[in-house]
Amino acid sequence: MEIEDEAWTKAEPEAEALVWRAAQAVLDAHEDVEGQGIVILLADDDSVQALNRDFRQKDYATNVLSFPSPQDPATNPEGQIGDIALAYGVCAREAAEQGKPLSHHLQHLVAHGVLHLLGYDHEGDDEAEAMEALEREILAGLDVPDPYADER
Repeated sequence: MEIEDEAWTKAEPEAEALVWRAAQAVLDAHEDVEGQGIVILLADDDSVQALNRDFRQKDYATNVLSFPSPQDPATNPEGQIGDIALAYGVCAREAAEQGKPLSHHLQHLVAHGVLHLLGYDHEGDDEAEAMEALEREILAGLDVPDPYADER
């Protein structure tokens, strides 16, 4: 884990522990990925915008980006699952707009990002429903309320 933007720990002193708890909860629910690593970057908006622009050709900051690692042992000998980057300003703003604690939003976005690393997506309605159901289940185990409750 790398905390690039100290705003994360100023706003949420337990940020590192919350991130690892959420990531581990997803991995625990997927026994087939036991022992594989994830790199998590708590960054500022500018850094995430640059990543989004350079790797996705989208020139704006977003809450979370996931970059799955190649699964070929020749190009990924450590067996890493991938990398996740979260933008502090976007995440803090979304949490405030949604009336939820930053800690809950952070754990939701980490779980969401790790699920992306494991191959889950939300492009179609069925995929979105399946991914959201997993997020709800994982977050409930972390005592985080359903992040989609207000969207229904």
